[in-house]
Amino acid sequence: MTKSEILSKVDHTLLSQKAVWKDIQALCDDAIAYGTASVCIPPCFVKAAKEYVGNRMAVCTVIGFPNGYHTAETKLFEAQDALANGADELDMVININALKAGNDALVQKEIQLLKDACQDKILKVIIETCLLTDEEKIRMCRLVTQAQADYIKTSTGFSTGGATFSDVELFAAHVGSNIKIKAAGGISSFEDAERFLALGASRLGTSRLIPRRA
Repeated sequence: MTKSEILSKVDHTLLSQKAVWKDIQALCDDAIAYGTASVCIPPCFVKAAKEYVGNRMAVCTVIGFPNGYHTAETKLFEAQDALANGADELDMVININALKAGNDALVQKEIQLLKDACQDKILKVIIETCLLTDEEKIRMCRLVTQAQADYIKTSTGFSTGGATFSDVELFAAHVGSNIKIKAAGGISSFEDAERFLALGASRLGTSRLIPRRA
């Protein structure tokens, strides 16, 4: 797989609390130049970024980020606001507290609520694998499938670990055929990116495959 082919599956990401508009603008310019799948940016920059890129690049943002313990109503408001501002894709963090408590119905309902809000826009579900047992990851594969989201995603990149090859393999073995996989967090080389794709990922979240500007 060529570097260009790999980059076409990358959500070029900048979620730093220190980012300012010139950083987001540079991210957008690089994403367009390198042909990435999207830019993934904080919600506060979505409107300006979409006005800047227009139809040249998809704009992705995050919901319930990074901890996921917002109420469903708060996440829904965030999603609706992001969509109104021009977001093409949403990456939501699940309610990990509810999953740990065995309240799968709440987790699934929340995902379905945001998928309904997205309509034809893409919803990716971040389950934060580094905080889950394998049993909980498998349950999340089932819940994401039943909720009919578009992607299951490994990580926020803001917790104790990121994407692993074993987690992508586990997703591929248990998620429904209609659900795609996004690996994110710590992907720093084209070699690793290619392996994640070979194991079943369709998207990669990373800030490290395109050279940083001085």
